[in-house]
Amino acid sequence: MATGLVTAAGIDDQEKVQGSVMLFNQWSYDGVEISDLSVEDYITATASKHATYIPHTAGRYQAKHFRKAQCPIVERLTNSLMMHGRNNGKKLMAVRIIKHAMEIIHLLTEQNPIQVIVDAVINR
Repeated sequence: MATGLVTAAGIDDQEKVQGSVMLFNQWSYDGVEISDLSVEDYITATASKHATYIPHTAGRYQAKHFRKAQCPIVERLTNSLMMHGRNNGKKLMAVRIIKHAMEIIHLLTEQNPIQVIVDAVINR
């Protein structure tokens, strides 16, 4: 009986470690800050509501006005790569490109790539 409690506590500790949503199971949404107040409502990069494991939610963000502001910023970047006719509908290729780009950003800057993307969007 006591071992069941110990294993249950061990499972709870593992769930706390694995419970946080990380983009591509590598980068956490925790600590991502949006420094510009004017775009804070339009950039979704926090783990509270719209955190995803991969930027492929298949959400209907265009159905209402300003609903695309709820789309995660990394997914919006992924969708913007699929613009021209030859890239139309190739979302998995765009996701792969974003993942490789984020790995390069992490290797070069040693920062959270989600924070780097948010800062790049703010600076235009």
